[in-house]
Amino acid sequence: MGMKERIAEIHEAMLRELAGTDEMKSLEALRVKVLGKKGDLTALLRSMGQLSPEERPAAGALINEERERITALLEERAQTLKEMARKEALKRETIDVTEPVTMPAIGSEHPVTLVMNEMIDCFTGMGFEVVEGPEVELDHYNFELMNIPKNHPARDAQDTFYVDDNIVLRTHTSPMQARTMLTRKPPIRVICPGRVFRADEVDATHSPVFHQMEGLVIDKDVTMADLRGTLNAFAEYVYGKGITTRFRPSFFPFTEPSTEVDLTCAACHGKGCRVCKGTGWIEVLGGGMVNPKVLEMCGIDSSVYSGFAFGIGLERIAMQRYGIPDMRLMYEGDVRFLGQFR
Repeated sequence: MGMKERIAEIHEAMLRELAGTDEMKSLEALRVKVLGKKGDLTALLRSMGQLSPEERPAAGALINEERERITALLEERAQTLKEMARKEALKRETIDVTEPVTMPAIGSEHPVTLVMNEMIDCFTGMGFEVVEGPEVELDHYNFELMNIPKNHPARDAQDTFYVDDNIVLRTHTSPMQARTMLTRKPPIRVICPGRVFRADEVDATHSPVFHQMEGLVIDKDVTMADLRGTLNAFAEYVYGKGITTRFRPSFFPFTEPSTEVDLTCAACHGKGCRVCKGTGWIEVLGGGMVNPKVLEMCGIDSSVYSGFAFGIGLERIAMQRYGIPDMRLMYEGDVRFLGQFR
């Protein structure tokens, strides 16, 4: 059998197998069978040593031409198989847009989250920076640097969860104020939002886990007037025009003087109603001028710098803002309740 006949035989056999090839794996096997190191065409090329020197050039040309033809046929088939696979994948992935489906329920932000984000926008707009810290805190930061040493009677009012004698679940976000004063130099203007813990009984207005946002400003010549101006701006931002503050003397170990702060009742604008029990005012937060002892313990010269601090309960704001009668509603996970705040 001559070289042309042998090449034609290999070609015909390859075409028969190629017609039945329906996947890339079998196509690759066919390529190896014909063009691989031990393939039919490669074996034919190696047999050229049996030919005379005069016959070899023509035989080599025929074999190389056949290799090119077979390579082109294999590439064409590979392209066809890829296209077939793509069409099959598209067919499987086709979505019937006319098919009726149940739309997934859309979630909503928690009322505390809504209030927190709004207050962050308010205070960052006034130049405050948001700082956050650990919820499991050292007694040193939670109490001692806040002018509440061990055995201080004010600790009883905190109802603290103790991990051990020196580690607590933070009772307020004030530890971040201490950490900030220890690591930065004035001027300081920060707010500290976050979750806090106290061993309170659960009822309509109390929870062992709740949220606070505390603010701190330290600079030269800071006064109570600056505190009032800041809180008046906060009140109008959150509740609208015409809402103002009223300061009442109070006591906190970390501020001196200290004050309880009332806001004009947003429901009646000071006229007196059921919400404010006829007083025209709603108690909202506490604050005051940072106690000089706190400044000194945190490495700030109280003869040069002064500051104010305040703390706001976010659940209280949310309950007043949205008319929520019971704090427990915000933590029961009832989607019917939460869905009202979309």
